[in-house]
Amino acid sequence: MSSSNETPLALSRRATLQLFGASAAASVLPATPALAQESAPAVPAAKGTAIWRATTAGQPWRSRTVPTLAAPDANPFAHDVTLALDRPRQTIAGFGGAFSELGWDALKALPAPRRAEALALLFGDEGCAFTQCRTPVGANDFARQWYSYDETPGDLALRHFSIANDRTSLIPYIKAAQAVRPDLRLWASPWSPPAWMKKGGHYAEAPSWPGQPANGLKPGHEGKEGVDSMKLDDATLDAYARYFRRYVEAYAAEGIRIGTVMPQNEFNSAQPYPSCCWTPQGLARFLPLLGREMDAVGVKVFLGTLERGNANLISAVMGDPAAARVVRGLGVQWAGKDALPQLAERFPGLELWGSEQECGIGTNDWRYARYGWATIKRYFEHGATAWTYWNMALAEGGWSTWGWPQNSLIVVDPKAGTFRPSEDYWLIRHLAQYVRPGARMIPAETFLGFTDQLAFRNPDGSLVLVASNPLAQPQTVRFVLGERMLALPMEADSLNTVVLPTD
Repeated sequence: MSSSNETPLALSRRATLQLFGASAAASVLPATPALAQESAPAVPAAKGTAIWRATTAGQPWRSRTVPTLAAPDANPFAHDVTLALDRPRQTIAGFGGAFSELGWDALKALPAPRRAEALALLFGDEGCAFTQCRTPVGANDFARQWYSYDETPGDLALRHFSIANDRTSLIPYIKAAQAVRPDLRLWASPWSPPAWMKKGGHYAEAPSWPGQPANGLKPGHEGKEGVDSMKLDDATLDAYARYFRRYVEAYAAEGIRIGTVMPQNEFNSAQPYPSCCWTPQGLARFLPLLGREMDAVGVKVFLGTLERGNANLISAVMGDPAAARVVRGLGVQWAGKDALPQLAERFPGLELWGSEQECGIGTNDWRYARYGWATIKRYFEHGATAWTYWNMALAEGGWSTWGWPQNSLIVVDPKAGTFRPSEDYWLIRHLAQYVRPGARMIPAETFLGFTDQLAFRNPDGSLVLVASNPLAQPQTVRFVLGERMLALPMEADSLNTVVLPTD
């Protein structure tokens, strides 16, 4: 990851006037767009061919002809955005989503050919081409029910450890993805340790939401932000570190390598579903033990996931030298995005991952996809190297076991045996299909207010520009790319990806 973490959105007026050459720009008109089928990928372009995909609400992934590139105009006010090709920033690790039991149940409701189509849309080269995904350690909020890998109270030796539950859900889901993407990388985090390892003795930290089935949490056993719910005695922490190792080894025996772990999903949040609050001091005590076990199996440890806009929570953990030596990166989600500037400044040597797309409420609409684009852009502008969507697939409505309807990339109608890609799907594909692991983010600089784009240079030299027009009318934005200029005429309220082959 680059040590330069400034947000590259604006140039001084003087610096802008010095950037441009003296040639005139040519004006071009776009070809008439053709609507692609929602349920199947567009026909791939030939290698070395420029590509333009455009999406508006309800009209996704239309192929358009890339305008002819020309030399920039000598007039600096005839350009809108400059891509700083000579100053690439962070290296991209990958894009992906999260595996869950309810996601697999939704996909299993599809006939085998349709399920294969859905998986290809997520993992295939002509779909989102996901390369890095998240999976839970035990139950998450989209599990069928609560479980851990050892619910035998006091079993510090982990004699009753078993991943048998996952062989009916998460493992076949991951293997189905691996069949499409054999080199898929995985990272994992728990939502709750085994209940007997917690002070309250229960998987949940808060009573059920109104109108939802009771979760069985007794009054007085609630968790609380800023208080460790985990038992912090040496024997329990040691057993929990070995629990992680047993998980990694058990999955490896199934042919699934876990490359990275994070100690806790949303370590500040007491929820009615599986959850566990940790203080920074509690995490600092646990991390050296976790690092010891993960080093033994060649797995990296990231600190996360942070869901609060308070970088001091991370600083408090990293202030412990023994804990800091273990941490190789940071996972950030939800309100954690408010801490991104401080995290980038304080920890420039740590890789930063967007660990969970904000979930929505099952509407799967264009408005929320628009919000998702703004969120993704914010992460990458502050140095993120990876992005993880949340639910890759769910049944229509998106309800969790504990009563929260959420969005998904693939929306399944179990009764009809059909599915549709959501608006969020097309948003993620605008980035994930063409931005490959090893790409470098390219700063997009402007002093004219054109700040709604991201750019990347792939390892093969191709340039990927993802540009939004948020306006209610068409807009042409002029992008300077070294000695060339692309005048891109974008439809109203549209997302656009342009891929330019190696010079």
